[in-house]
Amino acid sequence: MNGGDGPHSYLNNSNLQREATDTCRTMIEEAIAQKLDVKCFSSNPLRLVDLGCSVGPNTFIAMQHIVEAVERKYLEQGLKSQMPEFQVFFNDLAANDFNTLFASLPTERRYFACGVPGSFHGRLFPESSIHFMFSSHALHWLSKVPEELLHKNSPAWNRGRIHYTSAPDAVSHAYAAQFDHDMEIFLNARAKELMVGGIIVIVMAALPDGIPASQIPSGVMFDLLGASLMDMAKAGLINEAQVDSFNLPVYAAPLEQMTDLVKRNGCFTIERMELVYRESKLVVPVSGKECGMHVRAGMEGIIAKHFGSGIIDELFDRFSNKSVEFSHQLESSQREGAQLFAALRRK
Repeated sequence: MNGGDGPHSYLNNSNLQREATDTCRTMIEEAIAQKLDVKCFSSNPLRLVDLGCSVGPNTFIAMQHIVEAVERKYLEQGLKSQMPEFQVFFNDLAANDFNTLFASLPTERRYFACGVPGSFHGRLFPESSIHFMFSSHALHWLSKVPEELLHKNSPAWNRGRIHYTSAPDAVSHAYAAQFDHDMEIFLNARAKELMVGGIIVIVMAALPDGIPASQIPSGVMFDLLGASLMDMAKAGLINEAQVDSFNLPVYAAPLEQMTDLVKRNGCFTIERMELVYRESKLVVPVSGKECGMHVRAGMEGIIAKHFGSGIIDELFDRFSNKSVEFSHQLESSQREGAQLFAALRRK
């Protein structure tokens, strides 16, 4: 994610993620009210985690809502005298802009804040030390690009594309296998870190049943981004081989796949897992410019690392123009867009 607070920063271009999390706010509060057994927690402080927090402000809004929901749970159960202090751990990769994150911490927060750099594709906390975990729109990031996509002789060599959308089945199968591998590690780590009775709530990109990946919002955007890169290659601005060797490590999981992974892990009960559609929350369709700013805030770093920073302005000018040209397709995809909500309780 782009750090800082500039015009292309995630801080100023994350309204779509905020809208998506807001859509699930009631579901998060219900999971806490109905499934979080605070009577079994004797330790103080009560520890909360945001996995993949980025730089704010979305993480602060979400964690404040979670703290307030837990406080209500104590009050409703007549445990006001036992109300704990709260400690919130903000986690993201070490390269995350933690300076901007902590410089913008709310002054009136009702929790103690800590930063935890590191990948959530592995252990981050001591065993049985966390009461509640939250992750919003972070788990679609894979730990790496599937190895099969990096070899020219592989059936999954993804020539002329940067994602599995609109690609041969071998490419999408490689992405799905990588997601399976990553989620196995993720769930095993969280099972170690959560206390028995603790809850993890996950909000993540999803693929609705029966809808091709190329027809959901992210699929359309990634296809347009890939087409923009190919146009630049044809114009001699970049090398086509660079495009062939570049793939976005992003995956939108079907509900059935995620359900199977949790059941296979065996450490959690599925308290709630379903697809949530956001169409009703969209006041107006996302414009081409908004689409370009949103994708740039999330993808600029990984693109610049592969192609160099000198192409970024040109690339996203072209991408914004394509978003306008294919605005009907983009608007149609927004009606197909969904996210997965999961509330898992540690056995």
